[in-house]
Amino acid sequence: MLSAGTVGLLVLILFAVAFDFINGFHDTANAVATVVSTRVLRPGVAIAMAGVLNFAGAMSGTEVAKTVGSGIVGSSVPLHAITTALLAAIAWNLFTWYRGIPSSSSHALIGSLLGAGIASLGVGTANWSVLMNKVALPLLLSPIAGFLTALWLMRLLVRMFATMPPQRVGPIFRRTQLVSAAFMAFSHGSNDAQKTMGIITLALVSAGVLPSFHVPLWVIALSASAMAAGTFAGGRRIIHTMGTRLAHLEPIHGFAAETSAATVIQIASRLGFPLSTTHVISSGILGVGAARRMNAVRWAVARTMVGAWILTIPVTAVLGFAATLAARTLFSWKA
Repeated sequence: MLSAGTVGLLVLILFAVAFDFINGFHDTANAVATVVSTRVLRPGVAIAMAGVLNFAGAMSGTEVAKTVGSGIVGSSVPLHAITTALLAAIAWNLFTWYRGIPSSSSHALIGSLLGAGIASLGVGTANWSVLMNKVALPLLLSPIAGFLTALWLMRLLVRMFATMPPQRVGPIFRRTQLVSAAFMAFSHGSNDAQKTMGIITLALVSAGVLPSFHVPLWVIALSASAMAAGTFAGGRRIIHTMGTRLAHLEPIHGFAAETSAATVIQIASRLGFPLSTTHVISSGILGVGAARRMNAVRWAVARTMVGAWILTIPVTAVLGFAATLAARTLFSWKA
């Protein structure tokens, strides 16, 4: 018969897989919104491509997993606190998905984990230097990097193809956008799936299953599979917001936005920064729209998105904190 600790660990892993799955369909738009809105690929084909490449990207490294699992809160955080953090992050993801708001699954998880850790062990459990250097600064700078890179690349492409007839430019970028969309899907998996790897590994260390933080191969494969499955499930509400409501896109714009965002995300993944891929691709779309003219961007929609971005970490931190306190009261758990 399984012990209570083993059952608790299995339940936690189940919730982690659920979070990863929801993250996948919540963030499907990150990889395919532009390629769908430009009609280069049908939604079903684009989503299938994104699912396969999300899996491949998720298998490509663990630096982000190390940041999330061993850098944000101490490894002594109890299993029930990690579980309530996952539940709070899932609740926020489902809310923003239902509302069609492209918020950050990554920062929902980070905020929830921070709040749950503080509720369980106090403020001292948070690693504030890591939160500042590897979470807060990338949170601020990555959308700026995505916007400026896309703006620069779009202007460069306009100069390069200025003398070519539009009827020739379109077919060129309908082909190249297949590559940029694939690159974006791979990059999304390389960053986002690692958050779940980090959470599961943190739980294994907390439960004493692992002596130190090292991501097992089965955890990598499980997280990659859950992310890919969620991506196959799709997220058409957010695809609509990102692909049609931010700016009008042609294949050349989709190529510039995806290439810029994927490059920023890949660099961050190798440095161990848990970026919001949603922030970066959204900013890239805004950048290519602004490269045409500033009023080509639907800034009212952009302001709504930015508001959700700013709120995500503090709101989910409060949710994680409250959920952990409620669970301790309800089940008489001790820190």
